[in-house]
Amino acid sequence: MARRDKKVRKKTTTPAPRAANPSGSSPAWFANKRLAAFGLFALSFLLYANTLSHDYTLDDAIVIYDNMFVKDGVSGIPGILSKDTFFGFFKEEGKASLVAGGRYRPLSLVFFALEVQLFGETPLVGHLFNGLFYGLTAVVLYLLLLKLFHSTQNPNRAGFIALAASLLFAAHPVHTEVVANIKGRDEILALLGSLAALYFSFRAYRENKPLLNAVAGLVFFLGLLSKENAITFLAVGPLAYYFFTKASPGTIVRQMVPFLVAAAAFLAIRFSVLGFGLSEPTMEMMNNPFVKVEGGQYLPFTAQERLATVFYTLGKYLQLLVFPDILTHDYYPRHIGVMDFGDWGAWASLVVYVALAIYALRQLPKKDPVSFAILYYLATLSIVSNLLFPVGTHMAERLLFMPSAGYCLLLAILGYRWAKARAPKGKEPALRQFAPVLAALAIVSLAYAARTVLRNPAWKDNYTLFTTDIQYSPNSAKLRNAVGGELVTQSLAVQDSNQKRNMLTQAVVHLQQALRIHPNYKNAYLLLGNAYNYLQEYEKSIEAYKNALAIDPGYAEAQRNLGITYKDAGQFFGEQQGDLNKAVRYLEQAREIMPNEYEVLRLLGVAHGIRGDRVEAMEYFTLATQADPGNARGWYDLGTAHYNLGNTALGDQYRQKAYELDPSLRVKMEQE
Repeated sequence: MARRDKKVRKKTTTPAPRAANPSGSSPAWFANKRLAAFGLFALSFLLYANTLSHDYTLDDAIVIYDNMFVKDGVSGIPGILSKDTFFGFFKEEGKASLVAGGRYRPLSLVFFALEVQLFGETPLVGHLFNGLFYGLTAVVLYLLLLKLFHSTQNPNRAGFIALAASLLFAAHPVHTEVVANIKGRDEILALLGSLAALYFSFRAYRENKPLLNAVAGLVFFLGLLSKENAITFLAVGPLAYYFFTKASPGTIVRQMVPFLVAAAAFLAIRFSVLGFGLSEPTMEMMNNPFVKVEGGQYLPFTAQERLATVFYTLGKYLQLLVFPDILTHDYYPRHIGVMDFGDWGAWASLVVYVALAIYALRQLPKKDPVSFAILYYLATLSIVSNLLFPVGTHMAERLLFMPSAGYCLLLAILGYRWAKARAPKGKEPALRQFAPVLAALAIVSLAYAARTVLRNPAWKDNYTLFTTDIQYSPNSAKLRNAVGGELVTQSLAVQDSNQKRNMLTQAVVHLQQALRIHPNYKNAYLLLGNAYNYLQEYEKSIEAYKNALAIDPGYAEAQRNLGITYKDAGQFFGEQQGDLNKAVRYLEQAREIMPNEYEVLRLLGVAHGIRGDRVEAMEYFTLATQADPGNARGWYDLGTAHYNLGNTALGDQYRQKAYELDPSLRVKMEQE
């Protein structure tokens, strides 16, 4: 018995078989998941560390500091959940649905409301959380790819592909709009939720943990609440199971049930808030890029123009993924012109996409991972491509955030195949075969990282962003308008009169260019009127406001500013030009718009008084005191008007009332 036991022990202590390449088939850090995950998180966060000191920019006004629900903190969350995402900014029904279909993306706004509740309106906090969520997204992508490419026969392939793809994703500069702009949180959370859902689903399948399917469904629901394009994972999920498992169709369907339930719940909530169906696209160019100006009229694109323009922009997306040298936040009309199939760019893009689709479909039966990467890219891009329905702009770098993971995965797979092609037949690549691949990966990642770090400063604030990107989007009416408006705003804080005038003159040039591109751009007319007002070119200001009102007679802001300009013009011609007749004419026009405006009535009283129209002066001062009974100066002026009419008793009475309202007024008047 002892001998037999010894024999048994001898057999069981036989060394286990070593790997096919004992020399080390891959760098050791491929297998260190924790180190790789920590490195990815740290890199992703540090690449955007130079945004932490940035201000709010661009659409942060819509979702944070001008959103009435977010500003209310926790108490505003019910409003966020029950209204269109833009309602808290526009604050009235109808305007929130300017873009076809409306928007229901409450999760990021809930986060913003919590941040406001805990930290106040602090952009640092928003930028900090964007960086943290972005780092977490890169880590979850890495963990998911490890699950997808897991193989006991070839563990190094999963390690290399997962790390390489996630590294490229973390460094890619096309993500700067999403991470550097706090509003981009919706894109980050949508992808994070989608990737995490698929990760938990695969864990449930491979580890036989059904409870994780419920987690997958919940996380996917949160992703959908962040942004609607997460719904494309209803296609990505089955593809992932088909390519990377041997699951039967029935099993795949069962694994996707939590995703379907989450999507159904999201759509039910969305429809209950926004209603069913998609609204018809507006003929306003800034909300519908497929509108053109011909013969002074706005017309929709022809079918050929629309398709050619869409395919051209799809080609631009590929260019941005491969060679992201020129980045801009603005691709609005006419940054991209009206295309037709006479433009070679549209044809080239169409050929490339058809080739990608053909290759992916041909390799589908072989379960080629390259096919999966392509199909993932096409599926996640489809919903924002303008092929299915208009998304409000020709293209945007933020819309590449989710599809870019497919591009990064494709590069990683091709890199691994390059290393494998250099290895002996039937062997896994050793470290020396990975060397050129790692060098290429390092060069591309460093180039992407450098471009990211150098792009981030453009997102410092609106003024920096607009004046930087106008160099790359000079034909965008929206950006021309934005630059003009920002120059007007910034000029108000400038003390030097020459510098102020120069900024306002530049604003006029940009706004005129915006109107050249988009002649019915009412906001450009409004801002142009503002610029001319500050330049004291009142006739031009009045003309601009009237043009805005001709486009939209109900444009309250233009109507109000027109009244203010009439008032300013009256004051200017009365006080500085000494033209009392012109002053009175402008002030009367101001009164037609603002009949109860104290300053307009007071100036009319002053102008008539100087002209010697004493009765009219008294009447206007009386109206002024009725408009603002608490204004001591108004009562004083009314008393003076009665003195001039010989009504000494009333003059004393009204002046005494003025002194009671403001005791310091007596001294001021004596000094005058």
